[in-house]
Order: sequence, then structure tokens, then C-alpha cells
Amino acid sequence: MRTFACHCGNTLFFRNLGCARCGRQVNFLPDQQRLSAVAPAADGTLVPVSPGAVVRPYRQCHNQLQHQVCNWLIPAAEPTAMCVACRLNRTIPDLSIPGNLELWQRLEVAKHHTVYSLLQLGLPVLDQQCDPVNGLAFEFLADSTPDSEFTEPLYSVPPVVTGHDNGVVTINLAEADPVARTRIRRDMGEGYRTLLGHFRHEVGHYYWQQLVAGSGDLAGFRNRFGDERADYGTALQAYYAQPTPRQVPPQYISAYASSHPWEDWAECWAHYLHMVDTLETAADFGLHINDRLLEHRPDPETPVPIGNPGDDLAAMLEDWHRLSVAINALNRSMGAEDPYPFVITRGVEEKLEFVYRIIARARRRPGLEY
Repeated sequence: MRTFACHCGNTLFFRNLGCARCGRQVNFLPDQQRLSAVAPAADGTLVPVSPGAVVRPYRQCHNQLQHQVCNWLIPAAEPTAMCVACRLNRTIPDLSIPGNLELWQRLEVAKHHTVYSLLQLGLPVLDQQCDPVNGLAFEFLADSTPDSEFTEPLYSVPPVVTGHDNGVVTINLAEADPVARTRIRRDMGEGYRTLLGHFRHEVGHYYWQQLVAGSGDLAGFRNRFGDERADYGTALQAYYAQPTPRQVPPQYISAYASSHPWEDWAECWAHYLHMVDTLETAADFGLHINDRLLEHRPDPETPVPIGNPGDDLAAMLEDWHRLSVAINALNRSMGAEDPYPFVITRGVEEKLEFVYRIIARARRRPGLEY
């Protein structure tokens, strides 16, 4: 995630609602892919005033006006009350319950970050009101009892399961509680579990359905990830029957990726987004490691044949190795856990190359950009 600039010259960050130096309101402009300071116009709309921003009228998202969970704007000509990210919500938490608003705010930060990455990659971001068949939707649900798999076992009430089903991504609200999330990460023997990781993983399932299933790339997918026609429920049951911590086979990015080809794809998709976004941050800050500027991010406009990565992708993987080793070492110096406890083998690289090629093809398809 890159930084942005206020009209006063101060640095702005993606989550900012205002400038700490001049106090001006700041908002994200999804159609321009930038955060900008804004000023009110005579007709009640907002206009961007940061350097480089195209001056045109915008309106605030309903979720910003009513709940302060969004800092994105809507082009004034669009006949909608929600921004492109908030239009994806099908169900939000019950805000009459104390604490739910704060948890929802955390979910929205991770979701908006995810949507930013999707737009940056030129992927289609369609809500189900716009396209009931191919649209994406989010449901943020809480377990119907105070006890859940995050605290105590449930015996009579089925818990809310984070996952994807035919375009609908469900996130258990308890995932936004860092204590609960840490507990389940420990119980499941996972080295990494974050809200942003959940969103990236689950939208990976959605984009597999949209971009791979039924396409000419399905044979290539099966050649690298396996046959997705294997019974999914049985595969997950076998995976969870294994003791924790689970071993990671060398051809997989994580133990969970080995459970089923769909999960292997979703894990690789999420890691591709991790790499692109984190390297964008490193490049924005001018980060060097061993006198090398970390700036390589693959250009999705350039097609990459399967098994023959372009120079950009190869450079990205090399930079990612340097950066991930460095940030793990920095965390250890602070007594913290490794933020990236994974190893990218050659087998995983081939899968990431496939993900890259699918994204490149989707971006070049007309009519899919936001």
C-alpha cells in the first residue's frame, strides 16, 4: 500500500480520515485510485484538492455518514448511496449489540484494503445488485450464542464458518477480535492468521469461480493444483483429522493449501496479493536491501506463458525473498513473531506464475474494470 500526499504536503496513509497537519478531511477516490484531501463545494459535494487528483465532484458513502466505517467517496454522477467497496456488503453485524460496531470497523478496514488491491490489479469488482449471477457479496455474521469455536465449543448451535459459497464470502465477526483470532490460530496450529489474509483468501475462491472454472485455463489449473472435482467435504474432513501443527509438503505454500486444490489456489492467490501489496509499500518508502531498491511488481498488462515467467515476475519473487527475510529478522529483533512464516519453493512459484497469468488475462478482458 503506497502513501499519498495532502494539499499541504503532509503524508497521508490509506486509513486516514483527516490530515494530522492541516486538519483537512481526506477521502479515497476509487475511480482515481488515490487518497486525497477534499474541500466542500457550493452544491454540497466534495472536490479533491491534493496534487495530481482530477478535480470532479464526489459524495460521501452512506457508511461513512452513518457509521464512520468507510473513507471512500462516490462520483457525484453515480446514483448510489454506497461506494464500490460498501456496495459489496449483503449483511452487516447487528449494531445494537455493544462492541459490534468496533469489530465491523476492523472488518471494513481489511475489506477496503482488499478491494484497493483488486482495483489496482484491474480485476472486476462487481456487486450482486449490479450482477446477481457473477457479483461478489460479503456477509459479516456473529455466532448466535456468546460461546463459539473462538471461546468454547458449541454443542447445540452451528457456528458461523468463514468461507466462500457461490460468490458470497462469509466472515465470522469474532475474527475481528484479536484475542479470539489468536486463540483459534494457536488451536489450529497456524503460523499466520489475519483479517486481511482472510479476505484475500476468500476472494481467491470467488475469482477462481469467475476466471478459471469453465475456462480454457482449467486444464492448466489441474496440472498444477490438482483435480478440484475431488470431494471437497471429505478432503477437509481428512485435513482437520490430522494432528497440529501440520507438516507443509514442499509443493504447497501452507499446510491448509494441501487440503484440496481449491484451497491451494486460494492460498496462492492470497500470497500473490500479499507480495504485490507489500512490495508496493517497500517501493513507496524507497526501501533498499543490500543496495538493491525493492521496486519490482509484475505488470498485469503483460501476458506470461505458463512455466515461463516474465522478467518482472521473476524479479518480484527475488525481491519478495529479500524483503520477507528482512521483515522476519526485524520482527525477531523486536521479540515479535515472523509476519511471513512461509517458504516459497519452486513448486509454489509455478502456481504463483499461473495466478499471475490469470490476473493478466482478466485485466485485458474488456468491460471488467471498475
